[in-house]
Amino acid sequence: MLVRRVRPIPALCALAAALCAAPPGLLPDAAGAPPGVKGNGAPNGAHYTLNLIGVPKSKSAAMDDNNGRRIFVRLEGKSRILLSQGPDFQVLDANATDGSGAFQLPNPDPDNDGVTEYSVFARALGKPGGGASLTPAAVDPVTGDVYYSVETAVFVREKGGSKFTNVSRELLYVQVDLDGDGVLERLPLFDERLQDYFWDYDNGGLKLVQLRFYPVATDTNQ
Repeated sequence: MLVRRVRPIPALCALAAALCAAPPGLLPDAAGAPPGVKGNGAPNGAHYTLNLIGVPKSKSAAMDDNNGRRIFVRLEGKSRILLSQGPDFQVLDANATDGSGAFQLPNPDPDNDGVTEYSVFARALGKPGGGASLTPAAVDPVTGDVYYSVETAVFVREKGGSKFTNVSRELLYVQVDLDGDGVLERLPLFDERLQDYFWDYDNGGLKLVQLRFYPVATDTNQ
């Protein structure tokens, strides 16, 4: 049974005071500099932006290798965004209205220590109204069963300004009970225990979700 919930990541106040002002769980970049925070809730600095655009009608045009940094999804109902591992961020198929689009991104946690190689921030945009959820999932290579993570990023477009939230924990890991012992296993995207990773996008009228990928780490163990 799919459980839809978001678990916030507490701030790492044991770090330097400057870092404690950063979004929860966010760690310094590779050079050790603490990430600053904008008024919209996102870190300062370079990033890759991916827009998930809800449209009322399916698109028929081929959009393979269309790296426009956006993927069209159904305005109502489910769309899949197939995930593949690569050295950088890239849209491989911008049309998910026909069932599935495709997005390439690096392995977020090769050591599976709960500290990500990069961070994902997200916000709902567009006219007020509507909501959506984005859930990581993958396929068991032996049984063919599809496992949906118990962690889900939920977006609701309300009136007023929209701020970014750190959704690295919710989008970069599949947390499931693989062996049926009642204990969740944490699998980062592209962990070899599962295959064919994807994001399940369930839209209820939300026109735009904006994802930003920043080259700073998030400690999801907190």
